[in-house]
Amino acid sequence: MMELDEIDRSLLRALAEDATQSAGALGRRFGLSQPATWRRIKRLQEAGIIAGRRLDLDKEKLGFGVTVFLGIKLATKGLVSLEAFERAVTAIPEVQTVEHVLGMYDYRLRVTARDIADFERVLRRRVMTLPGVGNVDANVLLSEERRPGPL
Repeated sequence: MMELDEIDRSLLRALAEDATQSAGALGRRFGLSQPATWRRIKRLQEAGIIAGRRLDLDKEKLGFGVTVFLGIKLATKGLVSLEAFERAVTAIPEVQTVEHVLGMYDYRLRVTARDIADFERVLRRRVMTLPGVGNVDANVLLSEERRPGPL
């Protein structure tokens, strides 16, 4: 595990908040030169601490106003059924995340749809027809707050 100092942690917090900030702007904020800041960021990337940067889209403004979390319990278990399910579920564009979990369900999915009718279509025609699907439990997202994490 890589040793992080307080500047590294501050850079990570700032980038987690807004990954578009330049090395120059971050350097000014934390009392570093642009090259020194860039070297620190590069070192964090090479160590795998910064695994990537992502674009956060406003789904509602794009016409996707409903998010539903699905708990999926597979009817059959085994490596073949897990792989078949994972391969099939990742091909559904409305499924934003697929999490293999331990507990009441085998998988937790985050599904984004235009509205409830669109979600019902995705559920009936795509999710319920996946290989191995047994029980399905749905929870509609009402609101969401993003927390920066443990840094």
